[in-house]
Amino acid sequence: MQSFLTAISGIAPAIAMIAVFALIGGGIYLLRTGRDRRKGVLMLIAAVVLFGNVLLWTLPTT
Repeated sequence: MQSFLTAISGIAPAIAMIAVFALIGGGIYLLRTGRDRRKGVLMLIAAVVLFGNVLLWTLPTT
């Protein structure tokens, strides 16, 4: 069970970073096309929050 949790803890930041890039791309697309500016801004905010979470997850513990 321990190795499974270790594997998940190593994969989770990578999956989150893929989501960050997708959110940034989608947010910029919505802002540039003018389709739904509110959703575009919210996607960019969500990307910043998720990136902050990844930074916290990957900080070395002392």
